[in-house]
Amino acid sequence: MPYAAHDSFVAPARERAEIWRLLVGLVLIAAVILGLTALYQLAVLRIGGDALHRDITRLEGTGQTAAGVLVLLYGFVAMTLAVAMVTAQLHRRPVLSLLGPVPLMLRQFGAVVAVLIAVAIAIILLPPWGFDDPVRPGMPPLTWVLLLPLSLLAVLIQTSAEEILFRGYLQQQLAARFRSPLIWMVAPALLFGALHYRPETGANGGLIMLWAAGFAWAAADLTARAGTLGPAIALHFMSNASALLLLSADGTLSGLALFRLQIDMADPVALRPYLLMDAAMIVIGWLAARLAIRR
Repeated sequence: MPYAAHDSFVAPARERAEIWRLLVGLVLIAAVILGLTALYQLAVLRIGGDALHRDITRLEGTGQTAAGVLVLLYGFVAMTLAVAMVTAQLHRRPVLSLLGPVPLMLRQFGAVVAVLIAVAIAIILLPPWGFDDPVRPGMPPLTWVLLLPLSLLAVLIQTSAEEILFRGYLQQQLAARFRSPLIWMVAPALLFGALHYRPETGANGGLIMLWAAGFAWAAADLTARAGTLGPAIALHFMSNASALLLLSADGTLSGLALFRLQIDMADPVALRPYLLMDAAMIVIGWLAARLAIRR
């Protein structure tokens, strides 16, 4: 059975799987995230000053500086802490149970990252070569290299936090209560997609939500097949590392990118080909990850 490993992944959540407990848990997680984020932003304001604070809160900036993006991504520690606190206190189960067996998770994460890197190299080397897209240099290469360890860690923190919440906590708790994948796989994917709505993208907002929901479904499938969060975190990490550190749409969390794509995110004609290409890359990555965890 393709989802046989999912049973053991979900098992720790079964003892306290009441729906009321899940709903209360989600409210508590949101409240803790808001509280910790407020404290974090206050610390940033005191240490970094008004300019950095405006950048990360998007009051005047949209993540166009390296410091702003780093602070924003490291802020996702609050999400991980919130989920951990609710899991331990409300559900009375080990926090690490959100991840699956840790040694297996780490092996699967490494295997999927290695396969996805190989796929990315093959795509770069294979024809057609070159493109006419409106790309301009972003961060100076030397600065980009020096910041790369901090940048990669920041992306790993952000993607791990989202996977721990959606594919760990939410998927586990729903699957412990309902056997149908239509509930434990689709419901978190729809929520994940809805939370990726961006008003500034105009008519493209619905497509971006649909893209995010499709990615969430792929991550849920990998989690159910693997029995750990390793493959989903790996796929999410590689996708976001590419979008945030290599080629980013100008003005949209582009402060850490080596190259910036000059494109209007609200322009349907300009953006939709990139969304289709990105969706194709997610499908390729999902299939490659499935092959990696079969070994």
